[in-house]
Amino acid sequence: MPEDANALPDRVWPASASRADDGGIVLGGMTTADIVREHGTPVLVLDEEEVRTRARGFHDAFSSAAAAHGTTARVYYAGKAFLSTAVARWVTAEGLNVDVCTRGELEVALAAGVDPARIGFHGNNKLIDEIERAVTVGIGTIIIDSAIEVERVAAAAARSGTVQRVLVRVNSGVHAETHDFLATAHEDQKFGMPPADAEAVVARIRELPALEFAGLHCHIGSQIFGVAGFRESAARVLELHERLRAGGEVPMLNLGGGFGIAYTSVDDPTPIAQLAAEIVDAVATGCADRGIPVPVLAFEPGRAIVGTAGVTLYEVGTTKPVRLDSGATRLYVSVDGGMSDNARPALYGAQYSARIASRTSTAEPALVRVVGRHCESGDIVVDHEYLPGDVAPGDLLAVPATGAYCASLSSNYNHVPRPAVVAVSGGTSRVIVRGETIDDLLARDAGISTNEGAR
Repeated sequence: MPEDANALPDRVWPASASRADDGGIVLGGMTTADIVREHGTPVLVLDEEEVRTRARGFHDAFSSAAAAHGTTARVYYAGKAFLSTAVARWVTAEGLNVDVCTRGELEVALAAGVDPARIGFHGNNKLIDEIERAVTVGIGTIIIDSAIEVERVAAAAARSGTVQRVLVRVNSGVHAETHDFLATAHEDQKFGMPPADAEAVVARIRELPALEFAGLHCHIGSQIFGVAGFRESAARVLELHERLRAGGEVPMLNLGGGFGIAYTSVDDPTPIAQLAAEIVDAVATGCADRGIPVPVLAFEPGRAIVGTAGVTLYEVGTTKPVRLDSGATRLYVSVDGGMSDNARPALYGAQYSARIASRTSTAEPALVRVVGRHCESGDIVVDHEYLPGDVAPGDLLAVPATGAYCASLSSNYNHVPRPAVVAVSGGTSRVIVRGETIDDLLARDAGISTNEGAR
């Protein structure tokens, strides 16, 4: 049980978060009451300065660490975490590139004015039209995920009369300490290829005049604390890197992202500067042991840049005490959103925290479970938390660390409109992704028309 169920733990909340004199929460200089008055609930609030600060921090930390070893580093923002034109502009203004994995994400980045040369394109099944579009606009790199893609990208580049830079995604076999659905470097999964297969793929790329082999890519998973997994993965990929140098240059090594954030007060993510220094040191040491130069390095943080910047605001609708088999009582707190705006708890048991956002309270903390409004028993927003025991209908509830993989995974389950995403900065707010309305949902139903209704 926490000492204070009103406290806002530093690692979990944006740096701008604080309590106002009336007990409400302040984000980006705006009170949650004012935000809700303007935009309603549910609403995903994104602290612009938090995103910019973290983007700048990653850029500077990895650039400095690379420079210390005589090389350079590129940092790509992983758009899958959350992408809008506003966010794309924020991160590129702070020196980052952008990573996309679908035509839709690519078009958002292009609409934001991102230089195509600063975009990387991922995906285990890039569609033909997606490859054509990426090559035509002059995308910086395409990450090859299978042997089949080599021929497809080469054909598109040849038709376009260009030479396309590509990386080859390799499975290092390092198992990240994370949920199975978040681990991406073990053998039995859909991404990348084993090192033995990668050698043949690289050889084929080097035969094709429409392709330029730019290096290797590896990603071990997501929501990872510490650097041990990154060190081991780098060491294994460098073995392949060294072998490939016998047939030509291997300019770049992209070690992916997956750096974790704090969702609750017990989470202890590794500081950015430490991550950068230790990972780059490990690569430099491995290269020195092999007598090879340190390649250009690349990294792809997404959650670590945007996750902590997001806070979702809900209104409490009902509360209900439930007697447990142990004899204890858990208070169920139902809010006006749920798994349609945050699918992560239902997908893989993601843990979140929560606070009353409209006031503070001296009431004794109570064990609560925050749940959504959907017809699904797994519609859980926060599995277990202590809130003041007088939490009641009408209270605003804030769930922090929702900037990553919440809006991106949102749905219209039960025909619930997706909420707006609102940026706050300097005491003002603005909508950066418009919330849906019932009319938006009905507009997609082809059976609705004046004539149809008359039948």
